[in-house]
Amino acid sequence: MPETMLAGRLDLRSGRFAVEEVPVPEPGPGQVRVRVRAAGICLSDVHLVDGELKPAFARDGKVTLGHEVAGVVDVLGPDVPAPWAAGQRVLLQAGERCGECGGCVRHEPCRAVRTRGVDYDGGWAEYALANHHTLVPVPDGLPFEQAAIIPDAVSTPWAAITTTGRVRPGRPAGVWGVGGLGAHAVQLLRLAGAAPIVAVDPLEGARRRALEFGADVVLDAGAVDVRERILEATGGSGLDLALDTAGVSAVRDQAVRCLGRGGRLVLVGIAPGPLTLADSAALIFREQQVLGHYGSAPGHVDELVALARLGRLDLGRSVSGTLPLAEAAVGVERLRKKDGDPVRLILVP
Repeated sequence: MPETMLAGRLDLRSGRFAVEEVPVPEPGPGQVRVRVRAAGICLSDVHLVDGELKPAFARDGKVTLGHEVAGVVDVLGPDVPAPWAAGQRVLLQAGERCGECGGCVRHEPCRAVRTRGVDYDGGWAEYALANHHTLVPVPDGLPFEQAAIIPDAVSTPWAAITTTGRVRPGRPAGVWGVGGLGAHAVQLLRLAGAAPIVAVDPLEGARRRALEFGADVVLDAGAVDVRERILEATGGSGLDLALDTAGVSAVRDQAVRCLGRGGRLVLVGIAPGPLTLADSAALIFREQQVLGHYGSAPGHVDELVALARLGRLDLGRSVSGTLPLAEAAVGVERLRKKDGDPVRLILVP
């Protein structure tokens, strides 16, 4: 067993990101060490490297990035219960309860969830530590590259659609931004029975991808008749559910204007700028809602693994390419520039 390993580390004080040699971690009580086989590069990682996002709960000056992680259990720490054992294929939940807040003490939802690869060390490394309750078994037929992206890239839009957005079968839904989150949102809306599904994106390649993932109608966000085209596609009713997965402030007002009575806009993509709506009175009169959404619950990941295992969810189109861990900075730059218009780039240690 080597004493050191490669890890993609972000210095939270200087903002410098580099792949470095660090000690291989040893699992503590209740923890396992996982040999990482695949780790996704998310736009949130780019925002962390750029300094647009700041960890809320990080306790150290540096953090290993990576919240989309899959691999093989390597070593069990003390007090890890059965059935976990070395050699098991697993993915890691993207975060965990803090264990300290009033919600955790009373066995209620945690009020300060810690995010892997943001608040504590993640999976852009050859080995990663995980508390045993954040492990999810991965079926043999599901490749590690696809399993890794289920927490966040797939589970975040799934939770936004099914829980926050309260999707209804046979009702129209729209997705603004068909990148890593939006492409899966289109696919998952179709799985959930939304109809018709409208995808809005300024990039022609993204609109083509939306059709491949199951959209019924694709529109250029820069067109002057987006609202009219959506009303036409929905028989004049407007959208029951709209998802902003791009995190672009300008499209949110456009999305609200495309909602029908009682429609809901769910903000999934993170936008640091202000939220402005041109006509808030219409929002009130039409009893519409704007809802914030972040991440997913453990049960959402379990649902998606089951859907993938049963062949209901195909994530094969989601992996746009793989890179060795040593080239993590290259992957970040490719995603920042949208080089090749990727859905997800995967680091392979």
